[in-house]
Amino acid sequence: MNFLAHLYLSGDNEEVLVGNFIGDFVKGSQMDHYPDQIQKGIRMHRSIDHFTDTHEVVLKSKVRLREKFRHYAPVIVDVYYDHFLARDWSLFSDVPLLEYTEHFYTMMDRYYDIIPKGVIHMLSYMSRDNWLYNYQFIEGIDRALTGMSRRTKFVSKMEEASQALQDHYEKFEEEFHQFFPDLQAHVAKFEV
Repeated sequence: MNFLAHLYLSGDNEEVLVGNFIGDFVKGSQMDHYPDQIQKGIRMHRSIDHFTDTHEVVLKSKVRLREKFRHYAPVIVDVYYDHFLARDWSLFSDVPLLEYTEHFYTMMDRYYDIIPKGVIHMLSYMSRDNWLYNYQFIEGIDRALTGMSRRTKFVSKMEEASQALQDHYEKFEEEFHQFFPDLQAHVAKFEV
């Protein structure tokens, strides 16, 4: 799953949310330098990623993209699934998406002294253009994937991935809605 899902699945614990958000930026024993609840969020991030990467429904979504996008297919599927979460946000939360995302950016300001520098750099762009809110629109997904394409070392074709979403929209939508309740159930059992 991509950023929005990680945040949403963190619940109301602010430090767990921070850890879940920075999970990809914290390697190995670096986790030991964070408070316990942030460490829990990092472990939750890793658990979500593992569950997602091995789920049979998610694998169907990836296979549909693999021929064209190769090893970037999992990243693209994560972004697609965030699109459906953002688009259907009112099914999952009583807090409007714009309010939720703005609160998140404000909250993260309090953690700048402890989060990785790469996160701070990314957050400046993320908050300026409110990526999380704009995931609900195809144009927002296109901007996100095109930006990712520019940052890859190899040819990824991710700048073409929003068209692939549109071409198979109903299938990806159905797979997201099949998968996400399983992920929510998985996270509900998450301990440490």
